[in-house]
Amino acid sequence: MAESRLARSELILGGQRSGKSRRAEMLAQHWLAASPTHRAVLIASAQPWDEEMRERILRHQRDRAARVPGMRTVEEPLALGEALTQHSDPQTLVVVDCLTLWLTNLLMPHRPADASAVGTENPQKFKSNEAMDQSNRAQSALFLIATEQAAGPLVLVGNEIGLGVIPLGRETRAFVDALGRLNQDLAAVCERVTFMAAGLPLTLKGEP
Repeated sequence: MAESRLARSELILGGQRSGKSRRAEMLAQHWLAASPTHRAVLIASAQPWDEEMRERILRHQRDRAARVPGMRTVEEPLALGEALTQHSDPQTLVVVDCLTLWLTNLLMPHRPADASAVGTENPQKFKSNEAMDQSNRAQSALFLIATEQAAGPLVLVGNEIGLGVIPLGRETRAFVDALGRLNQDLAAVCERVTFMAAGLPLTLKGEP
């Protein structure tokens, strides 16, 4: 992947396994190498709801530690705006990965404490459209403000899931709509927006 100038804020969108996280890691590597005073923090939003997800998170942690050993990881599944404000400063690059899982966490009901065992959890249903709006508007607004006011460089990673057929099911369509609105709102305030496909970046906004 070709080198890219670090923007004040960059939104990286794409499909699954498109190279989104690798690009974010590359930007973090360049930032850390540019000065011994630079730091990098990854705010991770994933939650280990089942054994497969638990293993996936552990694998990502190992791979990321090998590729970007200087980047610290902070886990925050819900209060993303507060976490961004807390960790952002002029010498720190903050990477948020990923926005799609964060929105999923906001819109899905919490699991009981004993529901994490494999095979014990029931299929989760999204909240009603009204509850979805109430549960995510405040957090989304806080995160947008934190993005605009970030003291240091910022890289946001999320999925673009609106390119396929119209999904079946009211809850699924509502989630696709909510994610589309979030992506548009963040794209409006980020200096650069990059779309990833097959590991290749396409600049949608800003200078490459």
